[in-house]
Amino acid sequence: MENVIKIDLQKLLASNQLIELELGCGVRTVPGRINIDRIDLPGVDIVCDLEAGLLFIPDSSVDIIYANSFFEHVYNFEGLIREIVRVLKPNGKCVLSVPHFSNPYYYSDYTHKRFFGLYSFYYFVDEKYQLSRKVPSFYVNTRIKVLSIRYKFTSRLPVLNRLKQWLSIIINASSAFQEIYEENFCYLIPCYSLEVIFAPDMQEYN
Repeated sequence: MENVIKIDLQKLLASNQLIELELGCGVRTVPGRINIDRIDLPGVDIVCDLEAGLLFIPDSSVDIIYANSFFEHVYNFEGLIREIVRVLKPNGKCVLSVPHFSNPYYYSDYTHKRFFGLYSFYYFVDEKYQLSRKVPSFYVNTRIKVLSIRYKFTSRLPVLNRLKQWLSIIINASSAFQEIYEENFCYLIPCYSLEVIFAPDMQEYN
């Protein structure tokens, strides 16, 4: 599909203001951010197919990228991570939320292409910076630093929701607790989503 850019992107990138992208914004457009979606909805600044990347964004030009419930809709996950690392400034970061694989609601949405676990983003991290359970880091050259990863628990029932908030505090207290939970208890007490923050790691695997 042909990109439709409704803002003066070059002028904005040349300015001194904070450059923030909102990927897959849908109807949740955010003022002050460059809102991007493949559907031309009200408030969308750039209409494009993000499966093809962010080719209209120069290298190292973006401060923050947000993606709320978007990555599960993407086929080309590896390519999009590569593009995010390319366009982020060295001190930039990506803040995102994705469904956890134990979330029962995930399977109801036929547009979902993938789900995520605690280790999903560590496949882009050098082994020495991974958790106690190591995953292969040789699949791709793209490298990131996982700055934060947290489980989010929620329930439609108020009593259960309060209990899950306390559970969230305990499980997210350490990466060891997170690993124990995902290996042993995630189907007993399902997690709603993962909230992840990562930054580009400029040293690539050779």
